[in-house]
Amino acid sequence: MSGSAGVGTAVTEAGAPGGTDTGTGVTGAGAAPGASAPVDVRGTVAPGFEAVADAFVRNFEQRGERGAAVAVYRDGRKIVDLWAGTRDVDGAEPWAVDTVQVVRSAGKGIAAAVPLLLHQRGQVDLDAPVSTYWPEFAVNGKERVLVRDLLAHRAGVPALDTALTPAQAVDGVTGPAAVAAQRPQWEPGTDHGYHAQTYSWLIGELVRRATGRTIGRWIAEEIARPLGLDFWFGLPADEAHRIGRIGPVDPPAAPAAASAPRIRPKRSVVEAYSDPDSLTRRAFGAIAPFPDENDPAYRAAELPASGGIATARGLARCYAAMIGPVDGHRRLFAPATLTLARTEESAGPDRVLVVNTRFGLGYLLHGPATPLLGPGSFGHPGRGGSLGFADPESGIALGYVTNGLRKGVTADPRAQALVRAVRSAL
Repeated sequence: MSGSAGVGTAVTEAGAPGGTDTGTGVTGAGAAPGASAPVDVRGTVAPGFEAVADAFVRNFEQRGERGAAVAVYRDGRKIVDLWAGTRDVDGAEPWAVDTVQVVRSAGKGIAAAVPLLLHQRGQVDLDAPVSTYWPEFAVNGKERVLVRDLLAHRAGVPALDTALTPAQAVDGVTGPAAVAAQRPQWEPGTDHGYHAQTYSWLIGELVRRATGRTIGRWIAEEIARPLGLDFWFGLPADEAHRIGRIGPVDPPAAPAAASAPRIRPKRSVVEAYSDPDSLTRRAFGAIAPFPDENDPAYRAAELPASGGIATARGLARCYAAMIGPVDGHRRLFAPATLTLARTEESAGPDRVLVVNTRFGLGYLLHGPATPLLGPGSFGHPGRGGSLGFADPESGIALGYVTNGLRKGVTADPRAQALVRAVRSAL
């Protein structure tokens, strides 16, 4: 790799599945604050995109990264593929070329592709009532909820009157029954609010009713296997040896002499997350107690809202395929479908996230709450850090995966640093 990759930090060339490696390696030694050994950054970077490697290094040196990977495609060709740190957030085993992690809501963007592709194939009508495919859903004021309302977070059922236990959440029956019976929090179609957990049962059951297959199986058979993606809803037992442990990490302390003001959440946001009766807390608490995301049973469950498992290159490669051909594979989204994904459906104050959000059909769109590469970008972050998105205008698709979960839902500073670096390289 030509150019700097961060002073004193190793970027070692190493092979990676899913495409042709580009770039060369740079050797050296570097360490993240508090680390007991140097961070060994591995992978490849194409000439001209060294800034992404620099930003990745600084995430370890300055932003408290423990273990992470980033991949970038441009016009269907992989141009960045880097990984470093430890596989487990609380361990010492190095992150490997094939390490996968739970990416939480970053998986929502892959899940959203399924109804859109079914629509593209003429199997699902986005403007049909959900009850066309799922008759039991048409009760308690949800009779006129449209399929597009589920994707645009306008269905009005982001929370449940009675939270599900972790066992109920993954049994494939209780969750769909609960959202089908739930009375909406607002008149469906008139407003939007992030369906943080209930998205699992809404989208998953819609796909099962329309196709006869679970969403995890549909993605495996129709998207992941043909494209060679490391992505699952429901991690297969024979892949379980690859997954690392995720967990919370505190942000690094600001330097004492730092002159930049610290950005604090608005009081309304703080209040929403601290009030146990708020719609925000109830939406994120639709499963209680909070599940152990490192539990093999949880990882094996098909939860499209929060249980996606992937590599960074798996996320990036899938988004690359949404916007164009990849390694000889036809693009996933026809032009009309791509337009649906990134045309604004919901905008303004989000009843759950308590900030202004913009959604297309299943995807967060570029804006102050979720800065992506540019006005035409679409994708989805995962609470705590992970991110996947595409920008058709530049041909860029990015995937970022981390095991260190920071507070925040829509704009993690580590992911944002990588986005800025990609933008600077264009």
